[in-house]
Amino acid sequence: MPLLKKKRVLIVDDAVVVRKTLSDAIAADSALEVAGTASNGRLALAKLPSLKPDIILLDIEMPEMDGLETVRQLRKIDKHIPIVMFSTLTEHGASATLEAISLGATDYVTKPSNTDMEGTFQKVSQELLPRIHALCHIPAASPAPASALPPALPVVRRDQARPRLAVPPQIIAIGVSTGGPDALARLIPSLPADLPVPVVIAQHMPAVFTTMLAARLTAKSAIPVRECKSGEPLSPGSIFLAPGDYHMVLSAEDGTIRLYTHQGPKENFCRPSVDVLFRSVAHVFGARALAVILTGMGQDGLKGCELLQSSGARIVVQDEATSVVWGMPGFVARAGLADKVLPLDQIGLEIVRATGDKLLKKEPAKAANATV
Repeated sequence: MPLLKKKRVLIVDDAVVVRKTLSDAIAADSALEVAGTASNGRLALAKLPSLKPDIILLDIEMPEMDGLETVRQLRKIDKHIPIVMFSTLTEHGASATLEAISLGATDYVTKPSNTDMEGTFQKVSQELLPRIHALCHIPAASPAPASALPPALPVVRRDQARPRLAVPPQIIAIGVSTGGPDALARLIPSLPADLPVPVVIAQHMPAVFTTMLAARLTAKSAIPVRECKSGEPLSPGSIFLAPGDYHMVLSAEDGTIRLYTHQGPKENFCRPSVDVLFRSVAHVFGARALAVILTGMGQDGLKGCELLQSSGARIVVQDEATSVVWGMPGFVARAGLADKVLPLDQIGLEIVRATGDKLLKKEPAKAANATV
């Protein structure tokens, strides 16, 4: 079997020690090679034609040409090459990262908060390299022998599900990861102000970033988006975002449904986890829920969708063509759990249709192609 051509990575960062650490981590990956390095955006743009990288790792704060301006210029040259921002875990870093995504960056990874290069190396190995593999469509390694694999969980197919109730859903639950900020910036503004049900979202993001994301989505949407505050009641006319590094769950108490957050163990290496949220939605709402799985790496949300589907809930997933990474939605679709597989620009309309035909007569308050 012929060896696959290595994917070429261009590293753009003004810190020599960071460039060295990233280069070492990438060189240790048999599917990747360092195409070259640059200390700022201007140099990176000059080297681009000769290096021909498959993906670009880009710092935000650099001299001469920073990461934001570099993204602007890169997208004039190439609209499709993946760009991963390497940002600091600060309020400024979160704001700049979301701005970079609105300009066309594909994804981001946060740097460790200290200057420990061993920590940086581990961070790169655990978080950045899998993203590079996913964004460059590098095939997964050969599966382990059947004897080494854990027993597969039984998948409940749509035709085995409990009959669904002939009523509109009372909640919309959304799970999303890689490519999520841009996907949400296109979906959420397409929802009308009088959407009669609440929306809950688990987006894989660290603390601080979710605060910024909620604010940016609110500024462009007819429905306010806010981070969930533990203990608050669930109410229509609001969109609740799980805070970074916290799981979000629903609980029915004395006729009131409340949202709670906690820092229980990560699931699927994630906190917030889509599975954690979806399980609670299934327990509280059962068939009266509509679940939506958007672009993202991995399979967080798959088990939650199995439980929702077995309760009779409806499930919609984003299609492969419009997903940055067809991991999370792909797993759900291939498991036979999705009622519909739709392009991103049709999911808002599907939510409106499901929650009540009367809303179809009204135009969404904001354009669906808004950016974060």
